Amino acid sequence: MSMAAIERVELHDDLSRHLIHLQVERRLATRTLAIYLEAFERLQRFADAAPVALREVQPQHVRRWAGKLHSQGLASRSIALVLSAWRGFYRWLGRDGLVALNPVEGVRAPKAAKPLPKALSVDQAVALAEQHDDAELPALAARDQCIVELLYGCGLRVGELIGLDVRASAEAAGWIDASDATAHVLGKGSKRRSVPVGAPALKALHDWLASRDTLVAIDQAALFVNQRGTRLTASQLRARLRRGALQAGLPTHVHPHMLRHSFASHLLQSSGDLRAVQELLGHANITTTQVYTKLDFGHLSKVYDAAHPRAKKKSTPNRSP
Repeated sequence: MSMAAIERVELHDDLSRHLIHLQVERRLATRTLAIYLEAFERLQRFADAAPVALREVQPQHVRRWAGKLHSQGLASRSIALVLSAWRGFYRWLGRDGLVALNPVEGVRAPKAAKPLPKALSVDQAVALAEQHDDAELPALAARDQCIVELLYGCGLRVGELIGLDVRASAEAAGWIDASDATAHVLGKGSKRRSVPVGAPALKALHDWLASRDTLVAIDQAALFVNQRGTRLTASQLRARLRRGALQAGLPTHVHPHMLRHSFASHLLQSSGDLRAVQELLGHANITTTQVYTKLDFGHLSKVYDAAHPRAKKKSTPNRSP
Protein backbone atom coordinates (compact mmCIF):
# COMPACT_ATOMS: atom_id res chain seq x y z
CA MET A 1 0.00 0.00 0.00
CA SER A 2 1.42 3.38 -0.98
CA MET A 3 1.22 6.55 1.04
CA ALA A 4 -1.04 7.95 -1.66
CA ALA A 5 -3.44 5.06 -1.16
CA ILE A 6 -3.61 5.81 2.55
CA GLU A 7 -4.33 9.48 1.92
CA ARG A 8 -7.18 8.70 -0.50
CA VAL A 9 -9.13 6.88 2.23
CA GLU A 10 -11.58 9.19 3.98
CA LEU A 11 -10.68 8.49 7.58
CA HIS A 12 -10.49 10.66 10.68
CA ASP A 13 -7.08 12.29 11.11
CA ASP A 14 -6.30 10.00 14.07
CA LEU A 15 -6.92 6.88 11.98
CA SER A 16 -4.94 8.21 9.02
CA ARG A 17 -1.97 9.10 11.21
CA HIS A 18 -2.06 5.70 12.89
CA LEU A 19 -2.14 3.95 9.52
CA ILE A 20 0.91 5.91 8.41
CA HIS A 21 2.59 5.00 11.71
CA LEU A 22 1.94 1.32 10.98
CA GLN A 23 3.37 1.65 7.50
CA VAL A 24 6.40 3.84 8.16
CA GLU A 25 7.45 3.03 11.71
CA ARG A 26 6.10 -0.49 12.17
CA ARG A 27 6.83 -1.41 8.54
CA LEU A 28 3.83 -3.70 8.24
CA ALA A 29 3.41 -5.72 5.06
CA THR A 30 1.10 -4.47 2.32
CA ARG A 31 -1.45 -7.20 2.93
CA THR A 32 -1.47 -6.51 6.67
CA LEU A 33 -1.96 -2.79 6.07
CA ALA A 34 -4.94 -3.56 3.85
CA ILE A 35 -6.51 -5.55 6.70
CA TYR A 36 -5.93 -2.65 9.12
CA LEU A 37 -7.37 -0.18 6.62
CA GLU A 38 -10.55 -2.23 6.28
CA ALA A 39 -10.85 -2.48 10.07
CA PHE A 40 -10.45 1.30 10.46
CA GLU A 41 -13.05 1.97 7.80
CA ARG A 42 -15.48 -0.20 9.76
CA LEU A 43 -14.67 1.74 12.93
CA GLN A 44 -15.19 5.06 11.15
CA ARG A 45 -18.56 3.99 9.74
CA PHE A 46 -19.78 2.75 13.13
CA ALA A 47 -18.66 5.96 14.89
CA ASP A 48 -20.29 8.17 12.26
CA ALA A 49 -23.55 6.25 12.48
CA ALA A 50 -23.70 6.31 16.30
CA PRO A 51 -22.80 9.24 16.17
CA VAL A 52 -19.81 9.40 18.52
CA ALA A 53 -16.37 10.95 18.25
CA LEU A 54 -13.59 8.38 17.90
CA ARG A 55 -11.88 9.65 21.05
CA GLU A 56 -15.13 9.29 23.01
CA VAL A 57 -15.94 5.69 22.06
CA GLN A 58 -16.84 3.58 25.10
CA PRO A 59 -16.70 -0.22 25.70
CA GLN A 60 -20.47 -0.51 25.21
CA HIS A 61 -20.08 0.95 21.72
CA VAL A 62 -17.40 -1.58 20.82
CA ARG A 63 -19.41 -4.50 22.17
CA ARG A 64 -22.43 -3.40 20.17
CA TRP A 65 -20.37 -2.98 17.00
CA ALA A 66 -18.75 -6.39 17.43
CA GLY A 67 -22.25 -7.83 17.74
CA LYS A 68 -23.26 -6.11 14.52
CA LEU A 69 -20.26 -7.56 12.71
CA HIS A 70 -21.29 -10.98 13.95
CA SER A 71 -24.90 -10.52 12.83
CA GLN A 72 -23.62 -9.42 9.42
CA GLY A 73 -22.01 -12.84 9.03
CA LEU A 74 -18.38 -11.95 9.72
CA ALA A 75 -16.49 -14.97 11.04
CA SER A 76 -15.25 -14.95 14.62
CA ARG A 77 -11.63 -14.97 13.50
CA SER A 78 -12.24 -11.95 11.26
CA ILE A 79 -13.99 -10.09 14.08
CA ALA A 80 -11.00 -10.85 16.31
CA LEU A 81 -8.68 -9.28 13.71
CA VAL A 82 -10.88 -6.16 13.52
CA LEU A 83 -10.93 -5.81 17.31
CA SER A 84 -7.15 -6.28 17.44
CA ALA A 85 -6.69 -3.42 14.97
CA TRP A 86 -9.05 -1.19 16.97
CA ARG A 87 -7.31 -2.13 20.24
CA GLY A 88 -3.94 -1.17 18.81
CA PHE A 89 -5.31 2.14 17.56
CA TYR A 90 -6.66 3.14 20.98
CA ARG A 91 -3.50 1.92 22.71
CA TRP A 92 -1.56 4.24 20.37
CA LEU A 93 -3.85 7.16 21.22
CA GLY A 94 -3.50 6.41 24.92
CA ARG A 95 0.30 6.65 24.78
CA ASP A 96 -0.11 10.28 23.73
CA GLY A 97 -2.74 10.91 26.38
CA LEU A 98 -5.48 11.45 23.79
CA VAL A 99 -7.92 8.98 25.36
CA ALA A 100 -8.51 8.17 29.02
CA LEU A 101 -9.17 4.46 28.45
CA ASN A 102 -8.93 1.85 25.74
CA PRO A 103 -12.56 0.96 24.96
CA VAL A 104 -11.56 -2.27 23.20
CA GLU A 105 -9.70 -3.80 26.15
CA GLY A 106 -11.68 -6.74 27.48
CA VAL A 107 -13.91 -6.98 24.40
CA ARG A 108 -13.55 -10.34 22.65
CA ALA A 109 -14.94 -11.76 19.46
CA PRO A 110 -17.79 -14.29 19.77
CA LYS A 111 -16.48 -17.81 20.10
CA ALA A 112 -16.47 -19.72 16.86
CA ALA A 113 -18.66 -22.80 16.84
CA LYS A 114 -16.48 -25.88 16.84
CA PRO A 115 -17.09 -27.92 13.71
CA LEU A 116 -18.30 -31.44 14.29
CA PRO A 117 -15.64 -34.06 13.65
CA LYS A 118 -16.06 -35.79 10.32
CA ALA A 119 -16.91 -39.46 10.39
CA LEU A 120 -17.27 -42.09 7.71
CA SER A 121 -20.52 -43.92 7.21
CA VAL A 122 -20.60 -47.56 8.28
CA ASP A 123 -20.47 -48.66 4.64
CA GLN A 124 -17.48 -46.42 3.92
CA ALA A 125 -15.60 -47.67 6.98
CA VAL A 126 -16.24 -51.30 6.03
CA ALA A 127 -15.20 -50.62 2.42
CA LEU A 128 -11.93 -49.13 3.63
CA ALA A 129 -11.25 -52.04 5.97
CA GLU A 130 -11.99 -54.64 3.29
CA GLN A 131 -10.26 -53.04 0.30
CA HIS A 132 -7.37 -54.98 -1.21
CA ASP A 133 -4.76 -53.81 -3.69
CA ASP A 134 -3.50 -56.85 -5.61
CA ALA A 135 -0.57 -54.82 -6.95
CA GLU A 136 0.64 -54.04 -3.43
CA LEU A 137 3.39 -55.95 -1.64
CA PRO A 138 1.49 -58.58 0.41
CA ALA A 139 3.19 -57.64 3.67
CA LEU A 140 2.31 -53.96 3.26
CA ALA A 141 -1.27 -54.80 2.32
CA ALA A 142 -1.61 -56.97 5.45
CA ARG A 143 -0.08 -54.24 7.60
CA ASP A 144 -2.35 -51.52 6.23
CA GLN A 145 -5.47 -53.63 6.72
CA CYS A 146 -4.48 -54.32 10.31
CA ILE A 147 -3.94 -50.61 10.88
CA VAL A 148 -7.42 -49.73 9.58
CA GLU A 149 -9.04 -52.47 11.66
CA LEU A 150 -7.38 -51.21 14.84
CA LEU A 151 -8.08 -47.52 14.18
CA TYR A 152 -11.74 -48.16 13.36
CA GLY A 153 -12.32 -51.22 15.55
CA CYS A 154 -10.65 -49.89 18.71
CA GLY A 155 -10.80 -46.09 18.28
CA LEU A 156 -7.07 -45.69 18.80
CA ARG A 157 -5.25 -42.41 18.30
CA VAL A 158 -2.51 -42.46 15.70
CA GLY A 159 0.17 -42.01 18.37
CA GLU A 160 -1.25 -44.89 20.38
CA LEU A 161 -1.23 -47.15 17.34
CA ILE A 162 2.28 -46.46 16.09
CA GLY A 163 3.51 -46.76 19.69
CA LEU A 164 2.40 -50.41 19.92
CA ASP A 165 5.09 -53.02 20.36
CA VAL A 166 4.96 -56.65 19.31
CA ARG A 167 4.95 -57.87 22.89
CA ALA A 168 4.43 -56.53 26.39
CA SER A 169 7.45 -55.26 28.28
CA ALA A 170 8.41 -52.65 30.86
CA GLU A 171 9.59 -50.36 28.05
CA ALA A 172 6.56 -50.86 25.78
CA ALA A 173 4.17 -47.93 25.36
CA GLY A 174 1.48 -50.35 24.27
CA TRP A 175 0.83 -53.86 23.00
CA ILE A 176 -1.98 -56.19 21.95
CA ASP A 177 -2.81 -59.29 23.96
CA ALA A 178 -4.34 -61.50 21.27
CA SER A 179 -5.20 -64.25 23.77
CA ASP A 180 -7.26 -61.78 25.78
CA ALA A 181 -8.48 -59.80 22.73
CA THR A 182 -7.33 -56.56 24.36
CA ALA A 183 -5.20 -53.62 23.26
CA HIS A 184 -3.23 -51.91 26.02
CA VAL A 185 -2.23 -48.39 25.03
CA LEU A 186 -0.60 -45.29 26.48
CA GLY A 187 -2.89 -42.33 25.83
CA LYS A 188 -2.80 -38.61 26.48
CA GLY A 189 -1.33 -37.55 29.78
CA SER A 190 0.56 -40.88 29.94
CA LYS A 191 -2.67 -42.59 31.00
CA ARG A 192 -2.97 -46.26 30.22
CA ARG A 193 -6.20 -47.87 29.11
CA SER A 194 -7.34 -51.20 27.75
CA VAL A 195 -9.65 -51.52 24.75
CA PRO A 196 -11.38 -54.67 23.44
CA VAL A 197 -10.16 -55.91 20.05
CA GLY A 198 -12.80 -57.40 17.76
CA ALA A 199 -12.53 -60.56 15.69
CA PRO A 200 -11.82 -58.78 12.35
CA ALA A 201 -8.94 -56.84 13.94
CA LEU A 202 -7.53 -60.00 15.53
CA LYS A 203 -7.67 -61.78 12.17
CA ALA A 204 -5.92 -58.82 10.49
CA LEU A 205 -3.31 -58.81 13.26
CA HIS A 206 -2.65 -62.53 12.73
CA ASP A 207 -2.21 -61.99 8.99
CA TRP A 208 0.13 -59.05 9.53
CA LEU A 209 2.31 -60.89 12.05
CA ALA A 210 2.64 -63.75 9.57
CA SER A 211 4.09 -61.28 7.02
CA ARG A 212 5.95 -58.92 9.34
CA ASP A 213 9.18 -60.93 9.36
CA THR A 214 9.70 -60.18 5.66
CA LEU A 215 10.18 -56.48 6.52
CA VAL A 216 11.73 -56.35 9.93
CA ALA A 217 14.85 -57.33 11.81
CA ILE A 218 14.52 -59.79 14.68
CA ASP A 219 15.29 -57.20 17.37
CA GLN A 220 12.73 -54.61 16.19
CA ALA A 221 10.16 -54.03 18.96
CA ALA A 222 7.64 -51.98 16.95
CA LEU A 223 4.47 -53.76 15.89
CA PHE A 224 4.05 -51.63 12.78
CA VAL A 225 7.12 -51.00 10.63
CA ASN A 226 7.82 -49.39 7.28
CA GLN A 227 9.57 -50.94 4.30
CA ARG A 228 12.96 -50.22 5.90
CA GLY A 229 12.00 -52.27 8.93
CA THR A 230 11.85 -49.32 11.35
CA ARG A 231 8.86 -48.10 13.34
CA LEU A 232 6.16 -46.59 11.16
CA THR A 233 5.81 -42.81 11.56
CA ALA A 234 2.56 -40.84 11.81
CA SER A 235 3.15 -39.14 8.45
CA GLN A 236 3.81 -42.50 6.76
CA LEU A 237 0.63 -43.91 8.27
CA ARG A 238 -1.42 -40.94 7.05
CA ALA A 239 -0.03 -41.31 3.53
CA ARG A 240 -0.88 -45.03 3.45
CA LEU A 241 -4.38 -44.35 4.75
CA ARG A 242 -4.98 -41.75 2.04
CA ARG A 243 -3.80 -44.25 -0.54
CA GLY A 244 -6.11 -46.92 0.80
CA ALA A 245 -9.08 -44.55 0.81
CA LEU A 246 -8.49 -43.72 -2.85
CA GLN A 247 -8.24 -47.42 -3.66
CA ALA A 248 -11.55 -48.00 -1.87
CA GLY A 249 -13.20 -45.22 -3.86
CA LEU A 250 -14.12 -43.12 -0.85
CA PRO A 251 -15.30 -39.60 -1.76
CA THR A 252 -13.59 -37.84 1.15
CA HIS A 253 -10.11 -37.25 2.48
CA VAL A 254 -9.57 -39.87 5.15
CA HIS A 255 -7.16 -39.37 8.05
CA PRO A 256 -6.51 -41.54 11.15
CA HIS A 257 -8.59 -39.43 13.52
CA MET A 258 -11.58 -39.76 11.16
CA LEU A 259 -11.57 -43.49 11.87
CA ARG A 260 -11.52 -42.75 15.60
CA HIS A 261 -14.51 -40.43 15.11
CA SER A 262 -16.24 -43.13 13.08
CA PHE A 263 -15.60 -45.70 15.82
CA ALA A 264 -17.12 -43.41 18.44
CA SER A 265 -20.16 -42.25 16.48
CA HIS A 266 -21.06 -45.74 15.19
CA LEU A 267 -20.68 -47.23 18.67
CA LEU A 268 -22.86 -44.51 20.17
CA GLN A 269 -25.51 -44.98 17.48
CA SER A 270 -25.69 -48.66 18.34
CA SER A 271 -25.39 -48.54 22.12
CA GLY A 272 -26.37 -45.07 23.28
CA ASP A 273 -23.90 -45.56 26.17
CA LEU A 274 -21.96 -42.30 26.36
CA ARG A 275 -19.98 -43.34 29.45
CA ALA A 276 -18.74 -46.51 27.77
CA VAL A 277 -17.65 -44.56 24.70
CA GLN A 278 -15.82 -42.12 26.98
CA GLU A 279 -13.89 -44.98 28.59
CA LEU A 280 -13.04 -46.60 25.27
CA LEU A 281 -11.77 -43.31 23.82
CA GLY A 282 -9.80 -42.45 26.93
CA HIS A 283 -11.40 -39.04 27.39
CA ALA A 284 -10.70 -37.51 30.79
CA ASN A 285 -13.89 -35.41 30.64
CA ILE A 286 -17.23 -36.59 29.32
CA THR A 287 -17.88 -33.18 27.74
CA THR A 288 -15.23 -34.12 25.17
CA THR A 289 -17.21 -37.24 24.31
CA GLN A 290 -20.53 -35.41 24.12
CA VAL A 291 -19.67 -34.05 20.67
CA TYR A 292 -20.58 -37.50 19.38
CA THR A 293 -24.13 -37.11 20.64
CA LYS A 294 -24.42 -34.32 18.06
CA LEU A 295 -23.12 -36.64 15.37
CA ASP A 296 -25.61 -39.25 16.52
CA PHE A 297 -28.44 -36.73 16.39
CA GLY A 298 -27.41 -35.86 12.84
CA HIS A 299 -27.71 -39.54 11.93
CA LEU A 300 -31.14 -39.76 13.56
CA SER A 301 -32.26 -36.63 11.72
CA LYS A 302 -31.35 -38.19 8.38
CA VAL A 303 -33.25 -41.36 9.29
CA TYR A 304 -36.27 -39.25 10.27
CA ASP A 305 -36.16 -37.20 7.09
CA ALA A 306 -35.96 -40.34 4.97
CA ALA A 307 -38.56 -42.45 6.76
CA HIS A 308 -41.15 -40.42 8.68
CA PRO A 309 -44.32 -39.53 6.74
CA ARG A 310 -44.42 -36.08 8.35
CA ALA A 311 -40.78 -35.27 7.66
CA LYS A 312 -41.22 -34.11 4.07
CA LYS A 313 -43.56 -31.46 2.74
CA LYS A 314 -45.82 -32.55 -0.07
CA SER A 315 -44.77 -31.23 -3.45
CA THR A 316 -48.36 -30.28 -4.29
CA PRO A 317 -50.98 -28.83 -1.94
CA ASN A 318 -53.88 -30.96 -0.77
CA ARG A 319 -57.05 -30.41 -2.72
CA SER A 320 -60.46 -30.36 -1.16
CA PRO A 321 -62.70 -33.26 -2.28
